[in-house]
Amino acid sequence: MNPSPKHTVVAAAVVLNEDHDILLLNGPKRGWEIPGGRVEEGESITSAVIRETKEETGIDIEIIRFCGVFQNVKESVISNLFLAKPTGGAFRTSSESYELGYFYLDEALIKVKWDSIREQIVHCVNQKDIYLIEFNP
Repeated sequence: MNPSPKHTVVAAAVVLNEDHDILLLNGPKRGWEIPGGRVEEGESITSAVIRETKEETGIDIEIIRFCGVFQNVKESVISNLFLAKPTGGAFRTSSESYELGYFYLDEALIKVKWDSIREQIVHCVNQKDIYLIEFNP
């Protein structure tokens, strides 16, 4: 009998400020990237992305829209991507973020070295009309 599959569920955000600059953090694992992380047991995906963004950057966000699901089949990671805007807070680095900043799209895409993260940023910034419904019985 095969064991039950084990997947990691992640929530991440492309956070755009009023100037349409993108919030990036420079972390120890992937270098420059968008905020995000694992969804904890019993936590909604939207709560996770709000929490992770605050923990990693100090910035409070409001979700604008759901941008899609991205799957890394080899690593069994399911990443849920959101477009968000900052609503408060102040930059605060952490063990997951050595540097923080807002960058023009072109500059952000140069800073981000992982192809999959660059692809997610471009997809989210250019996407229209997607909906998310969460069911929490």
